[in-house]
Amino acid sequence: MSSIEKPEALAQLIGRLEGLRPDTPRRWGKMSAGEMLCHLSDVSTSVLGRAGTPPGKPPRRLLKWIALYSPFPWPKGRVRTPRRSDPQADGTRPSDFEQDRQRAVEGLKALASAPPSGLPGDHFLFGAMSTRDWRRWAWRHTDHHLRQFGL
Repeated sequence: MSSIEKPEALAQLIGRLEGLRPDTPRRWGKMSAGEMLCHLSDVSTSVLGRAGTPPGKPPRRLLKWIALYSPFPWPKGRVRTPRRSDPQADGTRPSDFEQDRQRAVEGLKALASAPPSGLPGDHFLFGAMSTRDWRRWAWRHTDHHLRQFGL
């Protein structure tokens, strides 16, 4: 099972991000390639900025297990992007593509190396999250958006 806690899985995601180009067409959704990079970095910043918060939502074990640990890809367009990480709303707007890519890569690396106390206790949709859950979520979330662009 892939997770950013495994160096080879993290390197694979970074390699796929390196294959993204400013003009890579999306297969679904509304974000451009640059907007997707900004979204990924905003999400990493948001997660790490909530470090150490105790669980605040009741556990949604079945939903969390399906989303994080089932073999099925995430559905397309089923979860609305929170405004704070939506580059078409309150999130970061794309600027320099290579800098935006670097921010996305650095965000993944920061999530991969964060100590347990550096990650929040819950996810807005899944409830209580462990370090293992967050690292699996980061892989699944990034993979979902890379598939959105055929990578």
